[in-house]
Amino acid sequence: MRSRQYGPDLTPPWKKTTPAPEVPAEPDLVVEEVTTGFCGAVIRCEKTAQGPTVTLEDRFGKHRVFPMEPRGFLLEGRVVTLVRPGPLSPRAPQRTASGSVAVPGARARVARAGRIYVEGRHDAELVERVWGDDLRNEGVVVEYLEGIDDLPAIVRSFAPAPDARLGVLVDHLVPGSKESRIAAQVTGEDVLVVGHPYIDVWEAVKPSSVGITAWPRVPRGEDWKTGVCRALGWPENTGAAWQRILGSVRSYKDLEPQLLGRVEELIDFVTAPA
Repeated sequence: MRSRQYGPDLTPPWKKTTPAPEVPAEPDLVVEEVTTGFCGAVIRCEKTAQGPTVTLEDRFGKHRVFPMEPRGFLLEGRVVTLVRPGPLSPRAPQRTASGSVAVPGARARVARAGRIYVEGRHDAELVERVWGDDLRNEGVVVEYLEGIDDLPAIVRSFAPAPDARLGVLVDHLVPGSKESRIAAQVTGEDVLVVGHPYIDVWEAVKPSSVGITAWPRVPRGEDWKTGVCRALGWPENTGAAWQRILGSVRSYKDLEPQLLGRVEELIDFVTAPA
């Protein structure tokens, strides 16, 4: 008895059915049903006696239910087979620009009596850029002073207390500087003065984030910001230069550790229980 031999499949290519990619019918996925041309967003999937179905909603709010048949839908003009979405995989927690765990849907807390003072507007904008979400969640307000020459009087006027602590961030707080002498005049358990070593908060942004190799050295007696612009070949417009620098900051990774640690320290101090 001879065995039957089968030759190759001689079905013409245009009559062969190409398997369509399977696409999970996730909510809000917009598809078009191939037979009716009904286009809408996925609302839900259901099991029925006849098989799984998907409900679509068009732009007018009309709902239609369709069987999830093979090659039954178009996605961006391509034939696909909708399948039921699998179980949701756990997502990694979202992070704020400061690296803290984000709290989805959290509302800003009512402002505390305590405050954080910084020297200038650029300092305040940089703190907002990186720690803004954290500060709103904690109800901490940041204000700028336009210099710290009158810091002792400002602190006395604020009158820090256990339920109204004051934190101050100072530029160029290094031994022997004018800033260090002023800071030394501020004392008290409910006030904390910390600082970074940079002449200006511009330097607290990593050069690599700004697209430069290093912050230039500016001769004594020359306005530091103008000197930086001149040395880098930027237009001598310090406002525009700052916007360029601030725009390069996307998260805490763009800042030097000497600033990161001090701001975190101030936030912890101001928000500590009385």
